[in-house]
Amino acid sequence: MDLTKLMKPRSMAVVGASEKEGFGGDVCRNILTYTKDLSRIYFVNPKRTTVFERQCFPSISDIPDEIDLLILCTPQKTILPLLEEGAKKGCGGAVIYASGYGETGTDEGRRNEKELLEKARELNIAVMGPNCAGYINYVDDIHAFAFVSEKRERKGNVGVISQSGQLCLSMMDSPSMRFSYNISAGNAKGVQMEDYMEFLVNDKDTKVISLYLEGVKNVKKFIDTLRKAAQMKKTVVVLKAGRSSKGQAIAASHTGSMSGTDASFEALLKKFGAIRADDLEELIAMSLLLSTIPKLPQRPGFASMNLSGGETAICADVGWLNGISYPDFAEETLRALKELLPDYATPNNPLDMTASLSYDADLYAQALTAVMDDPGVGMVLIGYTLLYEIADPAIHYMYEGIKKVIQEKGQSCKPIAVIPFAENTRNPEYQEKLLGIGVPILPPPLYAFRMLKKLADHIKPDHARGNYDIALPETAGKTSYALSEHESKLCLEAFGVPVAAERVVTSADEARDAAESMNGPLAMKIESADILHKSDVGGVILNVSDGSKAREAYIRIMENVKKNCPDARINGVLMAPMLKPGLEMILGVNNDPQFGPMVMVGLGGVFVELFRDAAVYPAPLGKEEALDMLRFLKAYRMLEGYRGGVRYDIDALCETLVSVGKFAAANKDTLKELDINPLFVYPEGEGVGVADSLIIKYMER
Repeated sequence: MDLTKLMKPRSMAVVGASEKEGFGGDVCRNILTYTKDLSRIYFVNPKRTTVFERQCFPSISDIPDEIDLLILCTPQKTILPLLEEGAKKGCGGAVIYASGYGETGTDEGRRNEKELLEKARELNIAVMGPNCAGYINYVDDIHAFAFVSEKRERKGNVGVISQSGQLCLSMMDSPSMRFSYNISAGNAKGVQMEDYMEFLVNDKDTKVISLYLEGVKNVKKFIDTLRKAAQMKKTVVVLKAGRSSKGQAIAASHTGSMSGTDASFEALLKKFGAIRADDLEELIAMSLLLSTIPKLPQRPGFASMNLSGGETAICADVGWLNGISYPDFAEETLRALKELLPDYATPNNPLDMTASLSYDADLYAQALTAVMDDPGVGMVLIGYTLLYEIADPAIHYMYEGIKKVIQEKGQSCKPIAVIPFAENTRNPEYQEKLLGIGVPILPPPLYAFRMLKKLADHIKPDHARGNYDIALPETAGKTSYALSEHESKLCLEAFGVPVAAERVVTSADEARDAAESMNGPLAMKIESADILHKSDVGGVILNVSDGSKAREAYIRIMENVKKNCPDARINGVLMAPMLKPGLEMILGVNNDPQFGPMVMVGLGGVFVELFRDAAVYPAPLGKEEALDMLRFLKAYRMLEGYRGGVRYDIDALCETLVSVGKFAAANKDTLKELDINPLFVYPEGEGVGVADSLIIKYMER
């Protein structure tokens, strides 16, 4: 969809222009307040000859110019005729503030929406909304926005897309934020959220895409856009409603969007290196951080420089709580700091510099340089609470020292950010000065370090994200059926999952003969796709050691099943070697209806429900991605050999995850669920063992 006339119009008409409060008046106020060149902006209202002393035309047709963009501030019933009239003037975009469409949940509203979309397609007009607040293009000085805000400079490089106009306004009210675009998409029925994302990914003036999302409509385009953003190194920050059941209900009622499973959505963002914000404050702060620093850190190690012991302790503790890496300073760094710091100061990371260096710009610059040059440090954090009224002159010298280091180091300068210790009013002069040299001021530590951990996760090497392939289903199944355990294992074995040699027998004598030819104690289980919980019906006997016992076990299993599940279809009895005990893990796949098959791994056995320690990732996945999943688990320390314990075969577990992902991707249109529980993980070099498996598939159409 071509959004040029919608988002970068050369001419536009405000229909329903007014001097009253409301859409018609407020959009005119915004245009007159902010727009430098009004030569091709026209006001339209048949009841007025002027609006705010500017000529007002009685109709679109009376405007002596072609019109790229219509801003429609009129009721729902007027919209279709106005679009037709605008099309005759060359209109290719329309901002529609009116409500009364699908968001009402009524048949009439849905009918109105259907007619609007059909008319827009017929006339080739890209529609923003309906039920939106419009947008501002700060790059080209286009103000098609209906909410009034404080007048100030806001031009920057963050492109905002929001399904909530109020959240757009809240971001504009944040004194630090600078935008390339601020888009209130509303219902996003004509031009969808994914279309705006694509526009901003391709926009050279946008560095960071900041998104408030209530649902994904065009999944393929959403994924394609995330992929392109990742390839272009353009960061996407997403605040998505619908994590809780109530959040999902609110999001659905507000926009009519589907809310995909939240864990699947989170996994999708991780795959493409997008960052998820938890609330509006974090969305603003993360967008500001990423848009201000000249480049991303090259490594996830942080150094914290503070003026007091109390501040240093807070950074140490809150950083630790959020998984922040504070690498120990190298010997060369320690020597340099010891020469600069007072005798009573001990150089560590986090660093208590004491206040003395903060009153000498040159000494402060030397200390900052020493810390920045440390090979383990990727980013420097300066602890300082910048108050509105500056009583202590330290900031004057600190700023000059920071500026000196940035200028001297040039392109080699590592990112710097300031962390205040309380959210007081900030001095606007020094906030602007710091932003001007690429140093953002973050929120206080609890927010700041949570954000910085997300930044650290974001800058992992590209190879850890694989090749960005996603197995999106093309058809949605409804009716499902289960495979038996043996059938499930054969399917997995074909994709490289290690499965022990096993046999299905159909008579007691065959069971006896099989036991005599198979080594070691055996597990005997009823083989039936109709019986998923085999133990519950007496369908499992373990540690069968010889032929005669196998014969007895077969008879007993068949009698139990006939009694408890008389209608079940029976393939026979599965005979498999008893697996030696290992660390119990669970592997699985859930085929998300929106985002496709998601591979899951976690601690198995009774712990899967108790601790809910699991990682989820889209299929297919590579070995580095599989390892990344394992590192996410709290149980990873057990796999590594916690406190001198057994180190387990992490490599074999990763290979199994990759194989499961290949199976899930190859069966994306027919797979519903996969469960391997337990999967025994053995000591390093000894592999893994699949104890049980279940595959549920959709009926093929």
